[in-house]
Amino acid sequence: MPEFPFVGSSYTSRTTRLDAQRTVNLYPEISEDKDSRTVSALIGTPGLKLWKTIGTGPIRGVLKFSAQYSIVVSGVEVYRVDSLGNLTLIGSISIGNPIVSMASNGIEIMLVTGPFGYVINPTAATIEPIANVAFTGADTVGYLDGFMLFNQPGTGRFQATGPYTSSIDALDFATAEGSPDLLVSLMVDHREAWLFGESSAEVYYGAGGADFHFERITGAFIETGCAAKFSPAKIDNTVFWLGADDRGVGMIYRAVGYQPQRISTHAIEHALHGYPTIADAIGYTYQQEGHSFYVLTFPSGNATWVFDVAAREWHERAYRDPVSGQLGRHRGQCHMVFAGKNLVGDYENGNVYELDLETYTDNGDPLPRVRRCMHLASHEKRVVYNSLEILFEQGVGTDTGQGQDPQALLRWSHDAKFWSNEQSGAMGKVGETETRLKYDRLGSGRNRIFELVITDPVRVAIVGATLKTKVCRT
Repeated sequence: MPEFPFVGSSYTSRTTRLDAQRTVNLYPEISEDKDSRTVSALIGTPGLKLWKTIGTGPIRGVLKFSAQYSIVVSGVEVYRVDSLGNLTLIGSISIGNPIVSMASNGIEIMLVTGPFGYVINPTAATIEPIANVAFTGADTVGYLDGFMLFNQPGTGRFQATGPYTSSIDALDFATAEGSPDLLVSLMVDHREAWLFGESSAEVYYGAGGADFHFERITGAFIETGCAAKFSPAKIDNTVFWLGADDRGVGMIYRAVGYQPQRISTHAIEHALHGYPTIADAIGYTYQQEGHSFYVLTFPSGNATWVFDVAAREWHERAYRDPVSGQLGRHRGQCHMVFAGKNLVGDYENGNVYELDLETYTDNGDPLPRVRRCMHLASHEKRVVYNSLEILFEQGVGTDTGQGQDPQALLRWSHDAKFWSNEQSGAMGKVGETETRLKYDRLGSGRNRIFELVITDPVRVAIVGATLKTKVCRT
């Protein structure tokens, strides 16, 4: 009964005849032990554990200011939240962009949301609009060397405040001149300001000039721009973003030095091509148990894709609508580490959740795990599939309630379009660690795709599968 590579990433090609793999709410983990029984496993992604409900939402932005305070923007309301979850409503803002951008200089926070900008003093719990005529709006803001840097929408310029102050001089600006495209987004990484245009990017550093503190780094000109202003995010000592250039849009990149390295696959690029727009994509990053994740959500496409930097693999994250049963975008759209927790804000309401690997629901709603494997065939000969056994962590049932006797549902297809009825298999009640998840009499065909779905609120870890077959002569 030979093993076959059941573990894998999401890769649904333009033609499902080539590949139709899906990995939803599971991420591949590659073993670092060379003597391990298996090379990799599929681990269940964290569930959503409610930390605090803040206003009525949506949660448009979150920022840790200090170990004591964070700032959360819920709808038009701005809250100071302490590490115990106590809330202080400090004021309101205008709608502007659906996502706000914030940066702190350790004294104040600058918040921008398109046409509008604000200065927050978290210690005093105050917020004031930026009334300076030199401020003409901004989409993104970052902090570097005591200065707040922000883009000037509709131009190729970025501006800077004074050092450790919110004051703005109309002459404190620079233009990204490597290409005449408009500036789309701005972020700061490793004391460098990355300026993303429509079809190019360039990098500035704090040179300490008398007239303007920042200068462009010689040679740091990138002929790849940004397709979505809220897509850039940083982790693993580099920058990730959704790209665009003069030849097209829709590839996802990470920076290697000052060069863009494509990390998206043809399958992901095909998926993005089918969305109404990708300009509204929202990116954030987080780290958990040694995995660094770049999370990219497409609101118009109702989808969330996640790149695991350690495994260099993509998977999908999805929330299942409890009424329609359809999978859609993950509920988290912004992230911060605060009070010792990975926290994300809900795109629809005022909930702030902890990303918790020991929580197996999305705030009480089922958290489906889906793995659809690669095509299985034998040179176009008919194959009888006698049995399939999934190798997994057994005996994971709950003590009470849903999940006491957890089940895994299996179905199969020849073309990823028409599917068989589901077969149910037991994953083992508490203590049943010898349970075998085995499916028999699976029919025959010249091509086969198996899909496994688990919705019970239990720990999921899949390490492989074995398949018993008989190959016919024709």
